[in-house]
Amino acid sequence: MNLYFRLMLLRWRSRTRQRLELTDTARTPFRVTPTDLDLLGHMNNGKYLSILDVGRLDLLVRTGFWGALRSRGWYPVVAGQTITYRRSLTLGQRFDLYTRLIGFDDRWGYVEQTFCVGATIHAQAVVRTRILKRSGGSVDHDELEAMMGGFPPSLLVPEPVRQWTASLRITEPEYVPANEDR
Repeated sequence: MNLYFRLMLLRWRSRTRQRLELTDTARTPFRVTPTDLDLLGHMNNGKYLSILDVGRLDLLVRTGFWGALRSRGWYPVVAGQTITYRRSLTLGQRFDLYTRLIGFDDRWGYVEQTFCVGATIHAQAVVRTRILKRSGGSVDHDELEAMMGGFPPSLLVPEPVRQWTASLRITEPEYVPANEDR
């Protein structure tokens, strides 16, 4: 993560911000800084992805989920993501990042994150996550469900998100020669 100042500010502010339930939506305010810009004067596409990290951490900390994961030696990682850009964000512009948990399937957790200026959507992402163990391996579905005391019924992964995940299976590409020295 290359947004250390924003991360420190978030951790400091999270102490006084409203606690959330895991099914709530976190609103995290930001402002576009000079280091967020690309050569065309709008926020760089890679910066959006870094800011998504901060927004997910805001949700995790404010729900207490972050502490529950850490106490077990678990941590979340991004396993896939897709983002659609609608409007540019420019220098000095204030925006909010809305982060909500979509749900869990038998292997992944899914988060939707939306960049808004007022009621106008500027970009929207769906992030597929996995929980790993510091001791090695992944946290399985049953372990995560037990930690949470069951998955809320509202956290059903929509079919388009399931199809997106199915389409992302990595296979051996045809263009890579097998057993050839490189």
